[in-house]
Amino acid sequence: MNTLLSLSTCILPTRRWSEGGRELWQRAEQLGFHTGFTYDHLSWRVPFRDGPWFGAVPTLTAASVVTERLRLGTLVTSANFRHPVTLAKELISLDDISGGRVTLGIGAGGSGFDATAFGQDPWTPRERADRFAEFVPLLDRLLSQDATSDEGTYYSAYDVRNIPGCLQRPRLPFAVAATGPRGLRLAARHGQAWITTGDPKVSDGGTTAQSEAALADQIQKLTAVCEAEGREARDLDKILLTGFTPEGSSILDSVDRFVDFAGRHRALGFDEIVVHWPIADTAFAADEKVFEAIATDAPGQLR
Repeated sequence: MNTLLSLSTCILPTRRWSEGGRELWQRAEQLGFHTGFTYDHLSWRVPFRDGPWFGAVPTLTAASVVTERLRLGTLVTSANFRHPVTLAKELISLDDISGGRVTLGIGAGGSGFDATAFGQDPWTPRERADRFAEFVPLLDRLLSQDATSDEGTYYSAYDVRNIPGCLQRPRLPFAVAATGPRGLRLAARHGQAWITTGDPKVSDGGTTAQSEAALADQIQKLTAVCEAEGREARDLDKILLTGFTPEGSSILDSVDRFVDFAGRHRALGFDEIVVHWPIADTAFAADEKVFEAIATDAPGQLR
């Protein structure tokens, strides 16, 4: 069992910077969160679909200049509207501006609004997996090399220059979101961390025990894939984004309840727990005073 557990937060990009956005990121650092993540979408589901929603990279760039210690990251970026060549340049710039505090959360994407924003038909699950399998290795090379050329089925790069590269060497860390065999292989080959939200099949109507069994099975599969790739699974941080297991946001009802939840999932093998910053009248609603108490008191209790 892990003896240390990092606590991070995910701040959805719904506030104007001049109307509380800046203060949220500064408060996250003051509260001692390990990482402040944000979603990388063009828009998201109801009730956020028709409300304010800002870009992830500009938001993280702004957050980087008003904080000093807080790590920053996407949770997660996908190929739905990204290309490795342009994304690499943005990430190198963000890594530089932040002083090397960036983690790239990356996944295969879904079939939501981002998937059709360019006017195309939604990709099938297999096509998303095929694109992801090209996207991640090419992005890895673009962030690690001064010059890159590669021709793929979906993504190509022709003499692309990325000088001086990332401050973090050989590149900024990847946290790969995956549960299927192909995605887990990408995590084993290219990831410094692995992300899950749980098993969607038990999120609605499932039990806590079923959820924990599903998560344990995911970690077991990741371990097997790492072994097949000649890598130790313990070398990858294991990150759980909360809010999508059967307990939902109720884990933020009290410090004791959160400590119980986090302790059980630490025992499963997780190194980092991510909680959504409260947003009233949404699935992420929570008492902000309790939320702040969790941020300040739970890590000590878990130690």
